[in-house]
Amino acid sequence: MNLSESGRRVLVSGASRGLGRALARTFAENGDRVAVHYNSRREEAERTRELLPGAGHVLVGGDVSDPAGAARVADEAFAALGGIDVLVNNAAVNLRHPLPTTSYEEWAALWQAHVSVNLLATANLSHLAARRMITQGTPGRIVNIGSRGAFRGEPDHPAYGATKAAVHALGQSLAVSLAPYGIGVASVAPGFFDTERVAHRLDGEEGAVIRAQSPFGRVASAEEIAEAVRWLASPLAEWASGTVLDLNGASHLRT
Repeated sequence: MNLSESGRRVLVSGASRGLGRALARTFAENGDRVAVHYNSRREEAERTRELLPGAGHVLVGGDVSDPAGAARVADEAFAALGGIDVLVNNAAVNLRHPLPTTSYEEWAALWQAHVSVNLLATANLSHLAARRMITQGTPGRIVNIGSRGAFRGEPDHPAYGATKAAVHALGQSLAVSLAPYGIGVASVAPGFFDTERVAHRLDGEEGAVIRAQSPFGRVASAEEIAEAVRWLASPLAEWASGTVLDLNGASHLRT
């Protein structure tokens, strides 16, 4: 059985706003049915669902940082959609904690939070989705949202950079493990992109510095990132399984 071009069943974690909302809209515009996941921002998630074209989209709430919570989210999404063809692991936290000025207690707590959401939730949802795809006997796609910071370092957000590097490594391990079942796994590594959460940083001098990171003199839109994710989740992207796709406007080049 081939992965369809559209009409797929898609779970997007952390889809209440920002990139998650853009991801949900991009898949819905492709003719897919989307499970919009949220943790605490139900009203914003409802707004995301209202913005989606087509029918059959659902809301799924829950704390994916907890293994039992992740299982409930997955079970509800799969039941509402009738299965799963695509998982996009977008849920993440990114809290400032530079080592020189962060107390040990805060440091330890923030590392735990980053690992629980950014890495373990990604691993657990991937397991739940992949096992369902295997049981269905259908091919599928898992796309992880990583970060440029995994490669260039994040001095003010070290746990974020480290957990995103781990997400990239996880995706490559799963790409090899799941290929015999027709399941492709890839990651994207965005640089700075514009969402409502960070829009204030693009004003004034800080905004000029951020835009100057790229030789294009701008930052990405969330829609640009979402389109790349949609392609990696498409039938034509099977040979991209294992990829970590840089999406940073040449602001950081790897060798």
